[in-house]
Amino acid sequence: MSHFHRAEILRMTGWRDRLDRTSNWAITVVAAMLSVSLSTASAHHGVLLFAMLLVLLLLWIEARRYRFFDVYRARVRQFERHYFAQIFSPQPDFASDWLLIVGESLRAPKFLISQRAALARRLRRNYIHMLLILLMAWILKLSTPSLLTEGVRIGFVGSVREAVTGAALGPIPGVVIVVLVAALYAGLLVTAFLAAGDDGELSFGDVHV
Repeated sequence: MSHFHRAEILRMTGWRDRLDRTSNWAITVVAAMLSVSLSTASAHHGVLLFAMLLVLLLLWIEARRYRFFDVYRARVRQFERHYFAQIFSPQPDFASDWLLIVGESLRAPKFLISQRAALARRLRRNYIHMLLILLMAWILKLSTPSLLTEGVRIGFVGSVREAVTGAALGPIPGVVIVVLVAALYAGLLVTAFLAAGDDGELSFGDVHV
């Protein structure tokens, strides 16, 4: 039992390392794109939109990895909650079928959460902060002329309409870009915070990944 528990911890740790690696890539992308976009007045605001797309791609990849991690984490937690915890502190409401659950997981491995639930968890715990930073930088880029055109005195745009006009991307009008970005972030907030019944390990304590 101890050898199996140790092996599952190693598998869980391997997938956790992959999660951290993807998050590190996302942080690197955000830092690099912020540096490119805000350090020079000639940099186009489209750089930040491209950064948003890259971070969303990394979020999708990390959510898929998280589903694998969750399978092995669940096995480890079954051992900790129903085997070791019962040895150290026996409880009368002991779940006697936990070995059957682990055995079925080994016989026919299945994902325990959906891709949407995985996206919601990674958004809440990591990616929503990076995406909000990109959004604030994009708004700053559009609303501050000195960051858009060289030779313009420091100051904000005269009106919201002027900022929206500056959001144009090639032949696409600025108002369309603003609406698309607003819809994207509204969808992300709904996905992150309105996913019903997604407590995960928080059902058993405050420690989670």
